[in-house]
Formats: sequence, C-alpha cells, structure tokens
Amino acid sequence: MNGPARLISVNDTPQRSAKAEQTRQSIIDAAMQLFRTKGYDKATMRAIADEAGVSIGNAYYYFSSKEHLIQAYYDGINAEHAEKAAQTLATATTFSDRLTGVLLAWVDVAEPYHEFAGKFFKNAAEPTSPLSPFSADSEATRLAAIDLHRQVIDGSDIKLAKALRAELPELLWLVQMGVVLFWVHDTSPGQQRTRTLVVQAVPVIDRALRLTRIPGVRGLVDDVVGLIRTIKP
Repeated sequence: MNGPARLISVNDTPQRSAKAEQTRQSIIDAAMQLFRTKGYDKATMRAIADEAGVSIGNAYYYFSSKEHLIQAYYDGINAEHAEKAAQTLATATTFSDRLTGVLLAWVDVAEPYHEFAGKFFKNAAEPTSPLSPFSADSEATRLAAIDLHRQVIDGSDIKLAKALRAELPELLWLVQMGVVLFWVHDTSPGQQRTRTLVVQAVPVIDRALRLTRIPGVRGLVDDVVGLIRTIKP
C-alpha cells in the first residue's frame, strides 16, 4: 500500500464540491498527523484547524468534534477493507480461505496507522465513548463490517444450523475485534505476529464450526445461540 489512505466517510454526500472535499480531507490529514505526533488528548480542534490551514469555524463546519474525525477514520478504514476484501470474496470458496483473506485484508489496510493507533485506543476502549466500535455513533461502520462477514459465510462451503448461521456474522466481527486488539499491541515488523495469529486461528474456527453439524453437538450449539440472544442488547 503506497502512502496513507484517503479517508472518506460513508456518510459523505456525493454533491460535495471538489474544493469542499479537499478542505475536508485536509482537516482529516491534519488530525491524523497530530494524533500521531501529539496524541489524541493534546490534539485540539484549534490545533487541527491550524495544521490544516483553515479557520476553527471551518473545521467545526465539517466535523463537530474530534470524535467525528475518528469516525471518518473508522469509515475510511472500513471502506478500504471492504474494497480489498472483495478480491478474496470474488475468488475463494472455502470458509477458511475467505475468513483468512478478509482478516488479513484489514491488517493490510490498517498498517499505515499502526504507529498511533494505540494513542487513541484508550479512548475507544471506554464503554461510554462515541469512539467505541460498540457505540451508537459507530453503528453504521459496525453494521457494514458485520455484513462483510455475512458475505464470508454466504459464499463459502460451510454448512451451519440456521440459528447459528444467523448469529455468526456478528460473532466473526467480534473475532475481528479481538484481532484488532492484538494488532494494537503487536510491535513485530509489519505486525507479522498478528498475521500469524490469523493464519493459525482461522482453521481452528473452521473446524469448530464444522463440528456443530454433529448431532451430539447441536444441542450445545442451540444453548449457546440462546445465550447469545439473551445477552445481546
């Protein structure tokens, strides 16, 4: 991947002028730079506006808060992830290959941002924060990511009970969140340990899911699915 990604919110309106889009992107780029060098807490909206060469009012016109800038980051990564994952989803047919390809695609597109990801992770990890991937503010991005995992299942060779199949896309997204957490703390070159985790863990998930077709295991699966549906918000 050459250079930083161009982060575009999924909520963008196609009617935005080229100049407005350039200004908006400049604000995002400035924010990413300051998050990287100063950390999330010290990168104020005024500092971001100064870095972007726009007025503070202009910065607030495009983004009402720093949290919305991070949402733009989330949206951009999510859109790039879907685009890169499409290459795997168009060719791979086995569940293991499809899931491995989708998870590794995320590591690939996120790599340029690894150096400062940990600096705002503490904010995203706060349950009440709008930066949390589980928050209402992140719902559109979260649902799009879950849908990507639905595509992993739908185009694969795996056979599942109907109830488990319905819940599995969200469960796979939670697996992805676990990979993200590991990735944030992964200091290996190119996050190779995260890549190894994906390559070795996915076949285990694949085998475990295929075991759910065994008659003696189906009752346990039904209990697990029932538990999941009980505790979901």
